[in-house]
Amino acid sequence: MSQLNQFGQLIGDALPDWQPRPRPERVVLEGKFCRLEPLSLVHADALFAAHQQATDTRNWTWLLREPESSVEEYRQWVASVENLQDPVHFAVIDRQTNLPVGSLALMRIDPNNGVMEVGHVHFSPLLSRTPASTEAQWLLMRYAFDTLGYRRYEWKCNSFNEPSRKAALRLGFQFEGHFRQALVIKGHNRDTDWFSIIDGEWSALNAAFQKWLAADNFTADGKQRHSLESLRQVSA
Repeated sequence: MSQLNQFGQLIGDALPDWQPRPRPERVVLEGKFCRLEPLSLVHADALFAAHQQATDTRNWTWLLREPESSVEEYRQWVASVENLQDPVHFAVIDRQTNLPVGSLALMRIDPNNGVMEVGHVHFSPLLSRTPASTEAQWLLMRYAFDTLGYRRYEWKCNSFNEPSRKAALRLGFQFEGHFRQALVIKGHNRDTDWFSIIDGEWSALNAAFQKWLAADNFTADGKQRHSLESLRQVSA
C-alpha cells in the first residue's frame, strides 16, 4: 500500500530490498511447442522463406521497417541486429520442424527500474494463431519475471493495430493509455497504445498460461478446450 511521508503526502511503497536487475542475455528458452534462440544469420534464410508464405504484406504495415525484397536484404537486417544489447532479438523455432517461424525482441530495457518491453513481434503464417505463438510470448514473460526479476513488462502498438491490441489483452496485459502523436512512422502519424503486466499479476497469469499450454487443453486435432481468458479467471 502507498505510504505517507512526514508532510502527510501519499508516496509509493517502500522497496528497501530493491536492486537493479540483470540485463537479458542471448539465451535459449525451451518450451513444448517452440524454443526461443538468439536471432542470428543461421536463421535468416529459413525465416525469410517463412514470411514469404504470407499472401500479402499487410502484417508489415505496423512494423517500423518495410519488407525486405530479397533474402540478401533480410540477411543484412539480421546481421544489423543480431548482436545488439537492446533490442535483444529472438527467433521462434518450431520444435516439430526445427525451423524458425517468427521473431520477437526484448527492448527498452531498464535494469535500474526493472522495466522492459516486448516488441518487434513478427510471426509468419506458420506461427500465427498456433499454440507455439502463445508459448513464445509466455517464455519471454517467464524469463523477464522469474529469471531476471523485472517488475514491469510492457507492450506498445499502433493504436490502429487492432490485432496487436487484441493479442495484448488476450495475453493478460492491462491497457494503460493512448499516447497521441507519439511517433512518425513511414511518413505517417502514429498514436501509440500502452499495455503492461506487473510482477504482482504474474503468478496468476503464469498459472493460466501453464493450464492453457497443457496437453489436456487441446483436442486431437489441436483445438483448444478452454480459452486463455477463461483459465485466467479461474486462476485469479
